[in-house]
Parts: sequence; structure tokens; C-alpha cells
Amino acid sequence: MTQRVELAAVMDRLAIDALITEYAVTVDDGDWDGYRRLFASDGRADYRSAGGIEGSAQDVADWLAETMALFPMRQHLISNRKLRFEHLEQDTGDSAHVQADYFNPMRMAARPGGAEPDGTAPDFECGGRYGFAVVRTRGGWRMRRVTVTEKWRRTRSA
Repeated sequence: MTQRVELAAVMDRLAIDALITEYAVTVDDGDWDGYRRLFASDGRADYRSAGGIEGSAQDVADWLAETMALFPMRQHLISNRKLRFEHLEQDTGDSAHVQADYFNPMRMAARPGGAEPDGTAPDFECGGRYGFAVVRTRGGWRMRRVTVTEKWRRTRSA
């Protein structure tokens, strides 16, 4: 592999890493327009294992906007990223797959009437694994598919 190819692969890795970090930030911040922009035009997401839906980035963003309103505090942590490029004759291709673990602590919205004794709502935590299929577009790397595989969840009183 030449230095030029190695540098291009490093730059692609950094760009894909930034894309996945931006994914977490847009969900945590409730930036649903930003979420939609992370996807390729044919991008889809599958949240069924976590009780959600599967659909276009637009449909999933609309569903997330409604669902995440139940959790005003979110802190989405994505780690253990394993990236694999599609290769063609030892040259980096224009698509890649990323497997990454997530831990997602959230604070639930207070129930109407203040049912919690001290006014705080319970915490909801979940974890699992993401599968990201990404593709190089004219606008940079974008997500073609996100698949959530939830492995565990729990609710804890504050």
C-alpha cells in the first residue's frame, strides 16, 4: 500500500468516526434535521429490537422526535468501534461497515402530578450494539443503514 492510499484510508476512518459521533450528538440534542442529513438519500434505520420502528431516515427521525420527548436528558455513548472497508483490488472502496457498542443513560420526563416524592423522574438505561453501513457520497460519508440491537435495559429510581 502506498503512503497516499494509507493517508486516504486514515482520512476516511476519521470522517466515518466523526459521522458516528455526530449521529450520537444529534440524537442526544434532538436535532432531527441534523439526524436526517447524516443519511444518504436511500438511508434507513432499524430500531425494532429496542421497541421502535424500521423505515426511511425521515420516518425514523419523526418517530424519534416523538419518542425521545419522553426522555429530556439523554447521553448516548458509542464505543468499541470496529470498522471494515469494502475492498476492491486492495484499494479502499466507497462503502464500509461499522460495528459499535452503545450505552445510553436517559432521564425520563416527570410524570404529570409529580408522582415522584422528590420531584425527580427515574433513569432509564439501555445498551447494545449498532451496525452502521456507510457510503461515500458527493457530500462526504453518509449512513445507508443503521441497525440497533438492544441487549439490555433497566429503569432505576433517582
